[in-house]
Amino acid sequence: MSLAASLEPLSQLVHRGGASGVTGSCHQLLYGDHHSLLIDCGLFQGEDAEQDEFKQLTVDFDVKTIDALVITHVHIDHVGRLPYLLAAGFTGPIFCSKPSAKLLPLVIEDALKIGFTRDARLIEQFLQRVEQQLVPLAFGKWHNVTSTPTCHVNMKLQRAGHILGSSYVEVALRDPLNKRRQRVVFSGDLGAANSPLLPAPKAPAKADVLVLESTYGNRLHEGRLDRAAKLKQAIERALHNNGTVIVPAFSIGRTQELLYELEGIIHRADKQSLWKSLEIIVDSPLAARFTQVYRDLKPFWDSEAQTRVRAGRHPLSFTSLYTVDSHATHEQTVRYLAESGRPAVVIAASGMCAGGRVVNYLKAMLGDARHQVLFVGYQGAGTPGRDIQRYGPQGGWVMLDGERYDIKAGVTTISGYSAHADQAGLLGFVKQMRHWPRSIHLVHGGAEARRALKVALESLAAKHGKTLKVTLPVNQPE
Repeated sequence: MSLAASLEPLSQLVHRGGASGVTGSCHQLLYGDHHSLLIDCGLFQGEDAEQDEFKQLTVDFDVKTIDALVITHVHIDHVGRLPYLLAAGFTGPIFCSKPSAKLLPLVIEDALKIGFTRDARLIEQFLQRVEQQLVPLAFGKWHNVTSTPTCHVNMKLQRAGHILGSSYVEVALRDPLNKRRQRVVFSGDLGAANSPLLPAPKAPAKADVLVLESTYGNRLHEGRLDRAAKLKQAIERALHNNGTVIVPAFSIGRTQELLYELEGIIHRADKQSLWKSLEIIVDSPLAARFTQVYRDLKPFWDSEAQTRVRAGRHPLSFTSLYTVDSHATHEQTVRYLAESGRPAVVIAASGMCAGGRVVNYLKAMLGDARHQVLFVGYQGAGTPGRDIQRYGPQGGWVMLDGERYDIKAGVTTISGYSAHADQAGLLGFVKQMRHWPRSIHLVHGGAEARRALKVALESLAAKHGKTLKVTLPVNQPE
């Protein structure tokens, strides 16, 4: 039996990562004679990275058949294996949205410095090669991938609402000899409804096969008003305790959304309120660079954000916002906030506390009840963030850089700020299609989330009299 599970006569699908796990997204669509399309090529993180079959620093499958790589968005679990894909010999085009093309070099440069080399010359050479292969595409327009005697393949990107530039991918396959057609849709990561800055994703008209993310397939998010109130309350709790709010956040996407929401709270606050003098600190050079790109890409913001700009407001560049660049200033800031008790909000990477500057804040402040750790994003199993989230409210401990730290700081989680659609959003993505898929592959989710979403989708199909096959694929890295 072939490793690739047959979907339709026109194509086969192999999951090179991100199927039986939440990270390492990489899906290969095989078609025609020795041709394929690769959707994402991301790093494994947390428990996913500990599995024996995952070899982070290699790409073990044959890249000769790949006509093109399509990047849905630039999070590291979707693009982090790009250096190894190119090292394995891939020389084809790299398709992505125009905003993603602006952001990708920053992500890859950072990934190279962390996991490959800090040699500036080598990094520049690699970035030049990526630039040569990069093909930025406009949203909503078909683009030809390849045309062979047995299969014509076209694709287009649609807004996914996850982070700036994020896309879902529609792939149209046509057999000119036998007049057969197939539409395969890869969701990438779909954004939550009412997310700051970005319009919500709109479902495609149809799909025969849908590869659907399931990160929050078993969860419902809080509404935007509820989550904004919780954000305000969590910060005010630390203010009254003369403490700092530590927000672990991904440098791209979550940081900018939080700044947008905080600007709104500050704008609405009474002039005598502590909010007017509260320092909002972004301690991440990478996040600061991403934020600048976000500012430069205002045309891609949603209508609400555009209204703020027209009113003379600056959602990502307000008066009380400070950025920390140098490592020396970072260390001074950690010491000052830990010792002084000056109220502040610090947003720092990494989002799952697995590295980066946020770890130094946690080491200095977790043992002090004045402070507050505020989680606003998914914490993968096996990461320090998940341990703090799980054991912190019980007065537990966490291992950071091989040392044990007791947790006395407050720990709060706001699920509504997730950049991923919840179960209702994922069901809605399917329900909104005029022609539903016959087959859905659930990927990018934990076992419980995938099972729950499978049951919900099957129930939805039965309610609407649809025939729907929902599968839970496994990774096939080689």
